[in-house]
Amino acid sequence: MNLPNQTDVLLVGLGPVGAALANLLGQYDVSVLVIDKACEIFQAPRAIALDNEALRVLQMCGLQDGDIDTIAIPEVRMHSPHFGFYSRANTAGAADGHPKLVTFYQPQLEQKLRARLASHPSVQVALGVSLVGFEQDASGVEARLARADGLQHTVRASYIVGADGANSLVRKLLGLEFKGKTYAEDWLVVDARRVPRAIDHVEFICDPRRPTPHMVAPGNRQRWEFKLRPGETKEEMERPETVRRLLAPWAQGQEIDIERVAVYRFHARVAETFQVQRAFLVGDAAHITPPFVGQGLVAGLRDVANLGWKLAWVVQGRADESLLQTYSRERQPHARAMVQLAQWMGRLIMPRNTMQAWLTHGLMKTLSAIPRIRNLFENLEIKPANRFKTGCFEPGRACAGLTRGGQLPQGWVRSLTEREHMLSDDALGQALVLVGFGVDPAAPLSKDVRARWLEAGGQFLRIAPRGEPANAASVPTWEDLDNAFNPQKVPTGWVAVVRPDRVVMSDGPLAAVSQIAQQSLALLRTSTVH
Repeated sequence: MNLPNQTDVLLVGLGPVGAALANLLGQYDVSVLVIDKACEIFQAPRAIALDNEALRVLQMCGLQDGDIDTIAIPEVRMHSPHFGFYSRANTAGAADGHPKLVTFYQPQLEQKLRARLASHPSVQVALGVSLVGFEQDASGVEARLARADGLQHTVRASYIVGADGANSLVRKLLGLEFKGKTYAEDWLVVDARRVPRAIDHVEFICDPRRPTPHMVAPGNRQRWEFKLRPGETKEEMERPETVRRLLAPWAQGQEIDIERVAVYRFHARVAETFQVQRAFLVGDAAHITPPFVGQGLVAGLRDVANLGWKLAWVVQGRADESLLQTYSRERQPHARAMVQLAQWMGRLIMPRNTMQAWLTHGLMKTLSAIPRIRNLFENLEIKPANRFKTGCFEPGRACAGLTRGGQLPQGWVRSLTEREHMLSDDALGQALVLVGFGVDPAAPLSKDVRARWLEAGGQFLRIAPRGEPANAASVPTWEDLDNAFNPQKVPTGWVAVVRPDRVVMSDGPLAAVSQIAQQSLALLRTSTVH
C-alpha cells in the first residue's frame, strides 16, 4: 500500500459517517486520505434507524432510492404494564421526498458507501492503518500513521477530521472534554431473523422490571434491546440460552435465528467544541446519544453535510478559512438538543421503579387526552428543528415557506427542456445555488456579479409553478410537480440562496437579487458570523 505524503483532508475513520464525508468531498474532487485501523466492516448491532433528514444526506452522497434495503415505520408505540398503550408517534408518510422514519441494516449501508468511493479518484482509502499522533501549525497538519505491518508513515494534510467514534483518538489528542453522562445500566441488543410473530412498527415496552425497545428491520429481521437488571453480567446475558429465554414471548415455541448479540452501555456526551484550528470532529467523535429517539447516526450525517462543502470551498479557494468556524457554531447546539431529547425519552422508557412508572406513564396517558399535548408526540413536534441560530446565513425573517438557517424544502420537479423527473436536491446539484421561484434569478445581475457568483462555485436555477407556462430563461428551469414551493409558501418572484447542504442562506424579492447575491458572497469571504 502506497500512502501519499500530502493530501487536502486526512479523514480518520471509515464508519458510515466517515464514508459519507469521503463521498461528499470526493464529489468536489477534494484530495482525501481515509484511514481506518479495521480491515473489515464492523458487524455487531449498532444503528438501525434513519429519518428523512438522514436519507436526504445520503441522497447528497449519491445513494439512490433502493440502494439500501429499508422498512418504512408507520408509528412508534409506547406500552406500559399498568396502563397498556399510552402514547404514540406518527411516523407514517414522507417529508422532503423521503419516509419520515425507516429501519435499515448498517453493514449494507457501509458497504454501499464504500463502494461509491471507487468512483471518486481524489479519495484514497487505507484500511489497517491507524493514527498515532498529529501536530498542527499555521499551514496544515502533520500526522503520523502506523500500518498493520508495523511501518510508520508521515502525511501532511491541510485539515484532519476525526470520524473515529466515541473513543476518538483525534478528540483525545486535541485535549477536548467530552462532557455528559454515562448511564450505569447496560443493555443487551439482539438482532434475529425468521421471527414467527411479525411486527411492522417500533414498540417500547416500558416495563420497569425490564424495559424493552422492539422493532422490525430489513431482511426479515427484528431487533430487541433488553435492559440488564442489577447483578446480571455481559457474559451471562450473551449466552444463547439467556437470549432464547428473553425471546420466548415472541418465539411461540419455535427456534429463532439469532444473528447478532452484544451488550452496550449507553452514553450522552457532547464535545466542548467540534473544531480546534485545522482539526474537526464528526459523528460519535463529537457527540454520542442514547438510542431512544434513533438520532445517533442521523446526527453524524448532519455533521458531514454541514462540514463537507465548507472544507471543499476553503480547500479550493472559493471561501475564506473563517467559513470553517461556522461548523461547530451551527452543529453543536442542535446536537446537544437531540442528546437532551434522547435523555428525556429515556426517562419515559426506563422508569427506575414501579412507582415512577405509575406516575410517569399515568401522567402521559392523561395528558395524551389533550389534543395540543398529544400532537407534541404524535406529530413529532418535540423533535428539535434542524435550524441554526448563528452561522453562515443572513439574519432576518424569510417568506412563509423558507427559513434562513434552515433547510430548503424538497419536492419532485420536472425539467422543462428534457422532461426528466427528479427530486429537487438532485436538480440543485452540489453547488451554491441562486434559485428563482417563477423568475430567472440571473437576469437582473450585472456581468461582474454573475461572474463572481460562478467563480465562487455558484449556479443559477429557476423553479416554475406547476401548470404555468414558463417564459424563456437563461438558466435551467424545473417545474414544481408536487407544489413543494407553491406561491402560498414561496411567492412567485422570490429568490433564495441555497447552500450545498440545502440550508437557506438568504432570500428576498427579485428586485433585491443583486444585493442578496453579493451579501452571500461576502459571507464566504469574511469572518462575519450572524
